[in-house]
Amino acid sequence: MTLFSIKRSRLIQFCWQHLWLLISLYIMTLGVALCVRSNLGSSVISSIPMAFALAGEDGSASSLTIGGYTNVMNIILVLLQIAVLRRRFEPVQLLQLIIGFLFGALIDLNMILTSYLDYSLPWQQVTAQLAGCTVMGVGIAMEIRCGSVTMPGEGIQVAMSRVTGLPFPKMKIIIDTVLVALAVVSCYCFWGAWQWNIIGPGTLFAMLYVGFCVRLVGKHLGWFDRLLDYRPGFRRYIFGLARFIYSGFTRERK
Repeated sequence: MTLFSIKRSRLIQFCWQHLWLLISLYIMTLGVALCVRSNLGSSVISSIPMAFALAGEDGSASSLTIGGYTNVMNIILVLLQIAVLRRRFEPVQLLQLIIGFLFGALIDLNMILTSYLDYSLPWQQVTAQLAGCTVMGVGIAMEIRCGSVTMPGEGIQVAMSRVTGLPFPKMKIIIDTVLVALAVVSCYCFWGAWQWNIIGPGTLFAMLYVGFCVRLVGKHLGWFDRLLDYRPGFRRYIFGLARFIYSGFTRERK
């Protein structure tokens, strides 16, 4: 196998891996959008962006979407990682900014795609929240299996765990709690009252259920690992497409 073939194979595998990472991010953000639409409380990672986005609609903050404020928050989280880790911060982790930007853009896309949904009845809201958290858990489990650069929200948890020596699960609980507390503070700053559609029972449910869902789904993702290990070949697809077109043309002539 020539050096060129090896490099080409690695490039194809890199693109294949990150294609599935993009799909995983889409699934995650679809779950985020469903949680927002439930009006029972957003997910933890979107609680602060949602508060600022709604404040922007009232003219109390800059007029950005939830995805736009998610991008701002992701930049802050990466800067915090640099400040905490200092020389131990690996430059490759700056790619978190790209992943974070895609995450924010996909949140806005899914908010548009779910804009027709209207959950006014309690059972509809509960169903939307449960579906959103489940979909989010599946997406996170797939994203972890992709083995690429982590999301900024996970990156700050890893960084703080390294610095403090606390186990990652405990640090995740601490940081999630801090994010929710900051979202509550934002609500009081903008509206002077608790906003249940931003921080509600669904938020607490997401904090507990999503992690359980990730662990449960992760045990049944052997098929996804095999999919990631697949080596797509460009020529194979071209020849397969050519045979398909030729067979269809032959059938038409008969």
